[in-house]
Amino acid sequence: MSTPSKRLMLHTTRSLIAVAIATAFPAQMAFADDAKTEAKKDDTKLETVIVTANRRAESIKEVPMSISAIKGEALDTYTASGQDIRFLSARTPSLNIESDFGRSFPRFYIRGLGNTDFDLNASQPVGLVYDDIVQENPVLKGFPVFDVDQVEILRGPQGTLFGRNSPAGVIKFDSAKPSKRFEGYASVGFGNYGAVNLESAINAPINSDWAARVSAQAQSRNDRVNNPQATGTRSLEGYHDNAARVQLQYKNQDFTALLNVHGRDMAGNATLFRANIIQKGTNNLVPGFDYAVYPTDGINKQTLTSWGSNLHLQWDLKDMSIYAITGYDRAKFYSRADVDGGYGASFALPMGPGFIPFPAETADGVPYLRQMTQEIRVQSTTKDALQWIAGLYYFNESLQVDSFDFNSLGGNVQDGYAVQHQQAKSYAAFGSVNYAINEQTKVRAGLRYTKDSKDFDAQRLWTPGKPQSAGGTKLFTTSPSASNLTWDLNGNYALDKQTNLFARIATGYRAPSVQGRVLFGDGISVARSEKTLSFEAGVKKDILENTAHVDFTVFQYTARDLQLTAGNGSVNQNQLVNADKATGQGFELDLTAKINRNWKAIVGVSYNDTQIKDSALYVVPCGNGCTVTNPAGPNGTVAINGNPLPRAPKWVGNFSLKYTTQIGDGTLYAITDWSYKDRYNMFLYAAKEYDAKSMLEGGLRVGYQWADGKYEVAGYARNITNRQQVVAAIDFNNLTGILNEPRSYGVQFKANF
Repeated sequence: MSTPSKRLMLHTTRSLIAVAIATAFPAQMAFADDAKTEAKKDDTKLETVIVTANRRAESIKEVPMSISAIKGEALDTYTASGQDIRFLSARTPSLNIESDFGRSFPRFYIRGLGNTDFDLNASQPVGLVYDDIVQENPVLKGFPVFDVDQVEILRGPQGTLFGRNSPAGVIKFDSAKPSKRFEGYASVGFGNYGAVNLESAINAPINSDWAARVSAQAQSRNDRVNNPQATGTRSLEGYHDNAARVQLQYKNQDFTALLNVHGRDMAGNATLFRANIIQKGTNNLVPGFDYAVYPTDGINKQTLTSWGSNLHLQWDLKDMSIYAITGYDRAKFYSRADVDGGYGASFALPMGPGFIPFPAETADGVPYLRQMTQEIRVQSTTKDALQWIAGLYYFNESLQVDSFDFNSLGGNVQDGYAVQHQQAKSYAAFGSVNYAINEQTKVRAGLRYTKDSKDFDAQRLWTPGKPQSAGGTKLFTTSPSASNLTWDLNGNYALDKQTNLFARIATGYRAPSVQGRVLFGDGISVARSEKTLSFEAGVKKDILENTAHVDFTVFQYTARDLQLTAGNGSVNQNQLVNADKATGQGFELDLTAKINRNWKAIVGVSYNDTQIKDSALYVVPCGNGCTVTNPAGPNGTVAINGNPLPRAPKWVGNFSLKYTTQIGDGTLYAITDWSYKDRYNMFLYAAKEYDAKSMLEGGLRVGYQWADGKYEVAGYARNITNRQQVVAAIDFNNLTGILNEPRSYGVQFKANF
């Protein structure tokens, strides 16, 4: 771990301890009675899950859409081994998450809709909202998950209340907020590969009006992969990832103010692109593959720093509440990797392992990212049959993206450079109304008008392989803009006290996108705005006196002018295209059951059948001689009409089973959880090498809690079968593959106070 990182971790730890000591005694005296008055929970029944998908606190059973929520012990289980945000992948129906950058730049897919673009200004159709602030740029989307009260996964278009770039759905994180009770926790974990995972939070009431909450996380791991070559980065896949959040809340009568300041400091390695590890004509790993060995002649490093703040103001009037939510985020990012994934002597080609036609060592960086958002919202608070919400929204982003090329065979020196600038603005006005026709029937309608504009430029200032003085290209510019009206209409019917039926029609919209990765090309591409129309209907039912709950949804959607990312064959460059349309249909099942006092089970299953429908759309396939199975098109292209969407497994499933029993004065528990993803195409075209295998991964956690749950010790393991397979690839050079995480295991101790 670097010296600055050690100082940051020590400073954070000392600050948390200082706050705890300073506030412990008076706070414990003031709030000791509160703990005594808490009602004991009936552990034979399920707790009511409250969500805010419609910007109101509601029982999940009454929300007329397909939605899942993850909180508490499930989050502790999934994140125990230092997992980044990708731990959510396949943990709920229809959700897939992956990354070609490792712990940064996650890419989200819901119901098959996502974006494989790896450029650092890529837009995604899944919105990510952290404490009511939209995180637009991909490097902001990977903020660590700690001291989080709940994660909500909203499936289907969310264009009315959450706006642009959410036609597939929204993933919503809500941090634990300050309260008027002194409390907190501290957790320390140790795992294989020298992993250390620290997390702590302290909630401290200051007086009758003020409360503060400070939380932090520090994760680190030693290098676990060795490079046997004499050149390049020698040890890889270690990291440190530190983050902290400070919240200060003021609440007096009808006014509440909440200030949130947060930051992240991450350093480690970019994803390892491993040369020629895929057997040609199959999707199998080559015989003798060794995860711990990575022969390379390239430099690999990655750094990300980000910080931000947001201010939530709320005025509660007689019949309504007014909200003003202001957000500001900044980030700097740099990622360098040996994209060809191999090595070569300085005097000859080809290189190894296997045949590599040319070296490719590149880096991408964001030296400057600034995002500002402002939302003003007014909503009713009466108990009348008619409820309403109205609001205004503003988004402003300034971004620079740098692209670098390096000469792997000439001492890894820089020999190319290109730059992009993007200024994006968005304005929106939105509203929704809820009306209770009677006690059983409620309907809701929403409407949002959005106007988007981008000013974009890109230029190659230094052409790879040529003298810097030779220059590059002209300045490419574009200024796409669009406006759109999104709407939704849904209804909820209470068949009885245990059963709700719902139906929903909704539209979604993704703003125009620009791809300007001109380091190896002489042009930029623009994708028109994308529009989605979705239908879904389902049932939400409590079973056997609330000992089980099931949600079942069927859906169908059509995305027109779908934005897709196509490769350029043998060139390390993307190009945006619009497909005429794509369709998807399927179902989602969520089941939670308290089998008895000792056993609890969760089952999630989804089926997504997606299809690209554009008989005139052709793309350039791999440049490495892979086995393409699509029909040939003109000029070396292939037809992708009828293909499924990329990275879109048909079947996604999850299962967990928890057993608890009293032993002595404490509780022993064991949890096993499993996630399944069906096979999928890695790219727009289909090829035998790039048809990802289905994957089943399991986890196990065994622990003991005592002193009324104040203390807990646990052992854990993730990917317990140590399944290793190719989950992604680079297709322009050789049969380069990217693997899933190997098995991890360790122990954890947690204390609550």
